[in-house]
Amino acid sequence: MKKLILSLLAVASIVACNKVGNNEFKIEGKANGLSDGRNVYLKMQDTLTNRLVDVDTVKIENGKFKFEGKVLEPSLRFITIDSTENQIPLVLEEGNITVEVNKDTIAKSIVGGTYSNDQIVAFSKASEKVQKKIENFKQANREKAQQAQVAKDTATMNVLNKGYQALQDEFVNLSYKHAEDNPKSYISLFFIQQYFGDPKFDATRATKMYENLDPTLKKTREGKSIKKSLDEVKTAENKVGSNPTAVEIGTAAPDFSAPSPEGKNISLKSSLGKLTLIDFWASWCGPCRKENPNVVALYKDFHAKGLNIIGVSLDEKADKWKEAIAKDQLTWTHISNLKGWEDPIARMYHVDGIPATFLLDENGVVIARDLRGSELRAKVASILK
Repeated sequence: MKKLILSLLAVASIVACNKVGNNEFKIEGKANGLSDGRNVYLKMQDTLTNRLVDVDTVKIENGKFKFEGKVLEPSLRFITIDSTENQIPLVLEEGNITVEVNKDTIAKSIVGGTYSNDQIVAFSKASEKVQKKIENFKQANREKAQQAQVAKDTATMNVLNKGYQALQDEFVNLSYKHAEDNPKSYISLFFIQQYFGDPKFDATRATKMYENLDPTLKKTREGKSIKKSLDEVKTAENKVGSNPTAVEIGTAAPDFSAPSPEGKNISLKSSLGKLTLIDFWASWCGPCRKENPNVVALYKDFHAKGLNIIGVSLDEKADKWKEAIAKDQLTWTHISNLKGWEDPIARMYHVDGIPATFLLDENGVVIARDLRGSELRAKVASILK
């Protein structure tokens, strides 16, 4: 999802003056510098394989190309050209869409002419300012961070992490504000979908975002997906109570149970220690596997002092799950329903992105969320020292 959004933001916009009829689109492209006769493909993402498949093909003539057709609802499309790399993403919607191909860097091609494509540019300009602040912060503090890591100065590392996280939150919040302020913008759908994976997810806010959307967007594939996710969240909340923040800091973690690799049913309640880490992960999750050595070291240093860990896997294949546990030497408690993203525990905890962690005190109350690496170690050490 994030990769898709960033690719959308990589394009700029220009204004088109030509008009088309109702429920019609026209894509007029300029391909200066590219030879005539090359094929230009209009593609869409297959919902089953996630691969790009051809929708239409035209040729470059006199340095130009054109696609025309009917459109009943906005959708994401991509343009590719023979003998060039990368795709040009655009929102296919009613109107005259213009494309100026950058033959040297396809990702810098210019797209515009319709409302949603122009909204991409408006958001991109705002986000670039925050991205620059993030880069400046990283450059200004790189040496300090390296020194803190060598010296194991957790206090300094925590301060730097908080400063960096604040800028990351500012960047992410831009997308949510865009969705709230621009209910007719097609990219608002992607930002709402992104919100479901935020540790600070608020079902009430997400519902308002969705309800505020233009009816046309609600009928799209993405709009229907958002509605389905909201319904699932509501069902999960009904199981653990009406509180939409049932797994937030300061609240009791809902109990759950699932089979272990040996087939034994294990519950959270039976796994609690003086301090308990619920670790949502999967064998296929690269960031999870990269974080595992840190968790192994943490468990080795603090298990005897009262730290327990229960790993909740979002795997679907038992052999891959068990293989990862053995290979990464994860010696704590593990459970899984082997249902992937449909895992009922993940739904109950509103987990839409992994790795995800919940740190509980001896009474099963959530005291921290989504801490990793040095930040997690510092928190555990401060409690079990």
